[in-house]
Amino acid sequence: MAAVEVEDLIVRYGDLVAVDGLSFTAEAGAVTALLGPNGAGKTSTVEVLEGFRRSTAGRVRVLGLDPGAQHGELVRRMGVMLQQGGIYPGIRAEEAADLFCAHYGHRRRAPELLAMVGLGARARSSWRQLSGGEQQRLSLALALAGAPEVLFLDEPTASVDVAGRQQVRSLLRSLRDEGCCIVLTTHELEEAERLADSVVIVDGGRLVATGHPGELSRALPSEEIRFGAPPGLDVAGLGATLGALVREDGPGEYVVACRPEPAVVAELTAWLATHDIPLADLRAGRRRLEDVYLALTSRPGPPPVAPTAAAARRSRRRGRNPA
Repeated sequence: MAAVEVEDLIVRYGDLVAVDGLSFTAEAGAVTALLGPNGAGKTSTVEVLEGFRRSTAGRVRVLGLDPGAQHGELVRRMGVMLQQGGIYPGIRAEEAADLFCAHYGHRRRAPELLAMVGLGARARSSWRQLSGGEQQRLSLALALAGAPEVLFLDEPTASVDVAGRQQVRSLLRSLRDEGCCIVLTTHELEEAERLADSVVIVDGGRLVATGHPGELSRALPSEEIRFGAPPGLDVAGLGATLGALVREDGPGEYVVACRPEPAVVAELTAWLATHDIPLADLRAGRRRLEDVYLALTSRPGPPPVAPTAAAARRSRRRGRNPA
């Protein structure tokens, strides 16, 4: 069942069209990753979904509610995690958690929230005493204070260490399995590939692709073979053997510019074996989500910049449209 529905959404700021007829859905009990370059319209779209920005045209529903007209009802069922800010720097983690829990009638308790994100031992620490990754995990905990049915996350694992990321991923999967609809925006495409059940890629305010990460990866034909080996290989000699251009993309990262035919892969591994060169990894026939993303969104020139929701409100108070 679709918990989030976006139909022909348009968001304009004066002459700038930030979102241009965007349509997609996000299901209950699933993680949907909203991806796109800076200026693609992701933030404007999510702010409309959260009820913090008005759309110019189109239809949006979250849990069957209009986020603008029925915002008061929606906020009781929704969790929002910002990438940064919004918390008084002197407040202790347990105080912040207890305050947010009180807003929702203590559906959850502060110790439970902090334990969910692995911050039980840091309960007495102030926000400013927490590391960047710990602050990020506390922000996630606060977004969960009301046991939300739909959860909007902005870069949920930014600055979080490896162990913390695993804990966040496990928590989000548990929430998904309990039926929560999770919509996250991130520039960490590996994270999206690990977490997302569905990916929505936007560029220039328009939908360019949607589907499961694996489906998107298989849909883009591969015209190269990538492998890892010690730096400084004789790429010219290997290229002559394979009959294809071989380049070293980065130290120890190689690309063979040809279709990943089994015969070519066999010649590649035979050449490495003959020269007693260890093979670190080999990827042929399937692209990563990052490859698909770059193929679909690469464009020249700087992206347009949309104003923040706060700037838009200040501009409206001055009696003019934000530019």
